Amino acid sequence: MTQIELKTHQLWQDLNEILEYVDADALVQEHLESCNYKIGGYWDETDEFYEEIALPRFLSAELISSSIGVTRRKRWIQLKFALQADGIASQDKPEKIGELILIYDESMQFIDENWVIYVDSPLLKTNIKKG
Repeated sequence: MTQIELKTHQLWQDLNEILEYVDADALVQEHLESCNYKIGGYWDETDEFYEEIALPRFLSAELISSSIGVTRRKRWIQLKFALQADGIASQDKPEKIGELILIYDESMQFIDENWVIYVDSPLLKTNIKKG
């Protein structure tokens, strides 16, 4: 298949239709509520381990990318969100505190999550486990 053919392939139309019917805002809010706005067992980029990170309850999540994945046996959709702390009286604009990737199977059943959290944010409550 040439590049021109791929640009106009039905796959892109199918992806647009799928994303049109997925309520990404509801999915991320449901996920945040189900984990009670806490992350357990988080390793940061410097290999520091956090037993728990408490996220602020006044979060907004903006969908920044979406993709589908396909192997011979599995298919999934991946939604990536920017997480921002809102409603802080002393701030003029929301503070980005990290990102969250949610992965669902073709039946929209939750498969996995991946967090990237800015642990230095003063808006987070962290519990570091010292080795």
